[in-house]
Amino acid sequence: MWRLQDHAALLFDCDGTLADTMPAHYLAWLEVTRAHGMTFDEDRFYAMGGRPTRDIVATLAAEAGLSIDLDHAVHAKERSFLGQLPRVEAIDPVVDVVRRCRGRIPMAVVTGGHRAVCERILAHVGLGGVFDTIVASEDTLRHKPEPEPFLEAARRLAVDPARCVVWEDSDLGIEAARRAGMEWVDVRSFHAPRRIGA
Repeated sequence: MWRLQDHAALLFDCDGTLADTMPAHYLAWLEVTRAHGMTFDEDRFYAMGGRPTRDIVATLAAEAGLSIDLDHAVHAKERSFLGQLPRVEAIDPVVDVVRRCRGRIPMAVVTGGHRAVCERILAHVGLGGVFDTIVASEDTLRHKPEPEPFLEAARRLAVDPARCVVWEDSDLGIEAARRAGMEWVDVRSFHAPRRIGA
């Protein structure tokens, strides 16, 4: 179990960790994939959690043998998601940790999403301007499960990666934390997102 006094920084994923955005993201994905005649199973969606939108679009299109405008598809997906943002709720146990630790320890958000979307989500759940830095998909060349995003957050906060604890909700994110030499808390141990197919 993590203890605040044992760590130099707290690093949080955004989607599915600070905010219960995953159902809204999946509905947005369905809108885009169906428009292109692609299928995207909900279990597969959760298995790909933590990957940047562009990477997911490229993977699905390649598997379907389709050539699509990746930038257009990414923008369409993000527009669809933002239209559902009012329905997104905070994941209270994690947000409570952020509020208790604010001003006591450096904190960062490390997301596979775009910075502008992440900032909208954080503002929506009352965490706008709370974090010392945000490492988004555009900030590193390699993404979760690679360790670079978490290592970049540690670098920006000027802390030892081994003294960071990561809050995550995906296997890819936890693998990235492990490769970065960091401890982690798996949010899925106490929070289950609403399933669209349920």
